[in-house]
Amino acid sequence: MKFNEPIAVTEIAAFIGAELEGDDTLMATGINEIHKVEPGDISFVDFAKYYDACLKSAATIIIINKKVTCPPGKVLLVLDDPFSAYVKLVKRFRPFEPATNPISASAVIGEGTIIQPNVFVGNHVTIGTNCIIHPNVTIYDNSIIGNNVIIHAGTVIGADAFYFKKRADREVMYDKMESCGRVIIEDDVEIGAGCTIDKGVSGDTIIGRGTKFDNMIHIGHGTVIGRNCLFAGQVGVGGKAHIEDNVILWGQVGVSKDLTIGKGAVVLAQSGVPASLEGGKVYFGSPVEDAKVKMKEINWIKRIPEIWQKLYGN
Repeated sequence: MKFNEPIAVTEIAAFIGAELEGDDTLMATGINEIHKVEPGDISFVDFAKYYDACLKSAATIIIINKKVTCPPGKVLLVLDDPFSAYVKLVKRFRPFEPATNPISASAVIGEGTIIQPNVFVGNHVTIGTNCIIHPNVTIYDNSIIGNNVIIHAGTVIGADAFYFKKRADREVMYDKMESCGRVIIEDDVEIGAGCTIDKGVSGDTIIGRGTKFDNMIHIGHGTVIGRNCLFAGQVGVGGKAHIEDNVILWGQVGVSKDLTIGKGAVVLAQSGVPASLEGGKVYFGSPVEDAKVKMKEINWIKRIPEIWQKLYGN
């Protein structure tokens, strides 16, 4: 998320109650997660094993829970609970904005676009030209829909990320990470009925041009899907996955978070993808393997009774 205008790091430090280490003349231009940060961004880290990655990232302002050496050109904001401080900033700079109409007065809807009955279009949404938005679609605030997009009935675009911090010492154990990202759907995309596409925590969930979704598909927060992909029914993709161009995921494929599926890969139905896959291959199984290898393995498993009979006679 980018701020409307740069904000002095001293103001940020005072607002969250942090001790400032480093260059106090710097300005913050946005908030972002570590894998999305750009110069000027604020990020946070609260686990020692991630300190090095965060300190070496592009983030200019880092909220951290321990005093360490501040890298040149950066600022550290030191306090006990960076997660809560980050959430506090999100709530200030992207506060919840209640809806007053089914289609917000701040939404921009392009020429030739058809909005069917009972559609909700939130604040600051942009929808391009010649789209069809079918009944009971919900499009949350700040979403961006391109041209020639079809979204079928009951789909939800831009719900919050499924992202929580466990607090084992509290009765209410999970703290919500407030989402301030967006969903961006590029031109010529078709989204089936009953799909859910979550916004990024702080960056964007992106569906690339020409991609087509069947019904009942879930896309997690911050996922980037390339151009001309094809997803069949009940596919689920975890947060921050990167699906490159021309990938096909057949029915009920489950894709874990934080991985990459390479260009042109095909994953056959009911497969589970726990780690990154090379492009240009066909995969099957849970966990997935090269489909030809997996099919040979299944054929040998089917022969176990026959082999047992030959060896032992019973």
